[in-house]
Amino acid sequence: MEPSKIPSITSRADSDSFQDNDITSRADSDSFYENEYKKQYMGDSREYWRDVILGINDGLVSIFLLVTGVASSGMPANSVLLIAISGMIAGAISMAAGEYVATKTQEEVINAQVALEKKNIEKRKVDALRFLGDLLTQIGIPEAETPEDNSYGVRHSLLDYCQNNDDAHLKINVALAFGSVESSSRSPFVAGFVAFWLFTLGSLTSVIPFVFIKDTYYGVIVSFTATMFFVLLVGIVKIWATGGIWWVSASENFIITVGGGAIAYYIGKAFEGLLEIKEVSL
Repeated sequence: MEPSKIPSITSRADSDSFQDNDITSRADSDSFYENEYKKQYMGDSREYWRDVILGINDGLVSIFLLVTGVASSGMPANSVLLIAISGMIAGAISMAAGEYVATKTQEEVINAQVALEKKNIEKRKVDALRFLGDLLTQIGIPEAETPEDNSYGVRHSLLDYCQNNDDAHLKINVALAFGSVESSSRSPFVAGFVAFWLFTLGSLTSVIPFVFIKDTYYGVIVSFTATMFFVLLVGIVKIWATGGIWWVSASENFIITVGGGAIAYYIGKAFEGLLEIKEVSL
């Protein structure tokens, strides 16, 4: 056999080089698969990392920008604290509601598509198999012209199996077409819960300073320092999950926060100037 040739499923099953029993025995005798290989992946928690990063990052940045804007307009520290708390509560509820509705809507869309695909498999089996063939082509298993082609055995074995197994056919079509499997489903309640509490947690860096500091200027400085520290920390944690370059992620968060803070500051100063002009004119 040429090195570039990949044996078909049938030929591998007939040989002693690759069989399900061999895989099972290797897994039983070698703990690497259970103890190391599977632990490389994040498991079910990976579906909620979007909510984790979005929630805490939004809490950190949005409430800091709110505090910077109102503080630069000349408001006293107790007013800034009141606005920060109001923003934290409103933002957390909005974030939770948004994640719940978005996740539930996505789930309903997928369920509707699955129901439609199930009906097609039951009523229009030939077309559903043709659809599966198109999906296999898209993932790199093209239609073979001759039995000697690498993809021939894979496609024919899979299509033959799905022709007689509607449940497997449905799951394969749904996974390939919609990117959805049972292990990747998201709970709307969990998504909303995570977003709510992590937004609240992120907001505290701009709320707590004004609980203890009565000078607006120093309150903003402490809020800025605490927010920058946790923004950089979130960037580093994100890299732990994604495996990217830590300083790139941290710099992105830093630039967004500092840039947004500068914009909020000057907008606040502009409104302060407008109010002063209005008072003078009166």
